Amino acid sequence: MVTLVVSTTTDPASFGPASALLAMGIWNPGVSFQGIRSKVNGDVRLLEHDQGIVEEDYLDDRWEEVTGEVVHEIIFLSKHTAVTNRPALTIHPIGVPHLKEGDVPPQGGKPGWAAVPSPRMTPWLILLRKLAESHNLLPEFEVTLEATHHGPVTSKPTMFLEIGSTIEYWKRQDAAQVIAQLVWEGLGIGGGEAVGNWNSMSGNKKILLGIGGGHYVPRHMDIILKGGVCVGHLLSGYSLPMEDPVELKGEKKSKNIGGTWKHAIKVAYDATVEGFPGGEVIAHIDHKSFKGWQKKAIIEYLGEQNIKIGWETSFPVLASFMDQLCYLIVSCVFYVDFHVTKYLVSR
Repeated sequence: MVTLVVSTTTDPASFGPASALLAMGIWNPGVSFQGIRSKVNGDVRLLEHDQGIVEEDYLDDRWEEVTGEVVHEIIFLSKHTAVTNRPALTIHPIGVPHLKEGDVPPQGGKPGWAAVPSPRMTPWLILLRKLAESHNLLPEFEVTLEATHHGPVTSKPTMFLEIGSTIEYWKRQDAAQVIAQLVWEGLGIGGGEAVGNWNSMSGNKKILLGIGGGHYVPRHMDIILKGGVCVGHLLSGYSLPMEDPVELKGEKKSKNIGGTWKHAIKVAYDATVEGFPGGEVIAHIDHKSFKGWQKKAIIEYLGEQNIKIGWETSFPVLASFMDQLCYLIVSCVFYVDFHVTKYLVSR
């Protein structure tokens, strides 16, 4: 099984880390097809093409068809853009699960789809922070996760590694070196043990499914960085479109709330389960990012789908007595309300 590391010549934040990675060891020429060139080092295939990074749909399937090699995972090297222009090193899963059929994804992908998230994201985020610090990029650069967004379409565990947020930083050689070092060490290319192999992980089997928050998911990040949990998909508020329903007898019923939010949650949950076989996927809700009726509807839907919520099983970092007490009270209120409503409806 092989890992595909994908770069493009059209993006300096992609080409730079790829070039730095090639300088780290001995890479042999590999297969070329459909305008894509490759270099080989052990079980890693470094691919280079001349298209936009989000345009190469089904690259894993195409590689398998041409080479006969089974693809284990895909890692894309890319630029990050932000209105703040703040320098950043980011990691994120991909997908556009909130889009409905007929929508045109602005940055690739397939409407209603979410890729299987790479189980490496959490340990690589921690490693990335260490490497950034050792290269004196902190605090100039922010090291963070991003919410799930954009394409291309893939069928194997996938993550993006990005340098942001303007051309000045996309071309930074020290940033490129850090990303290259992350891939080199993270995949164990130099002979060391790879970082984040799910089957080799012991003890921690809790997987966070983030629901709500902004694009940089700070409240989900707080939990992830304190340890004891890995991260799957992260659905920010804009990825959970909810239409304000008409009130029925003074209450807003979740079944009357339109939008693609339910589909987005279900698709992201299923993909996360697939990415972490044997893991315990737990939803963590950014409560402050939702109105009361939205939060109530989300909790009801998670209950209907038998998706665990963070306060029910308690993430290791939610360990303070007051945190646990507050979450327990809120959980009980919604649990009782949900089941009483179901009983009254059945009558």
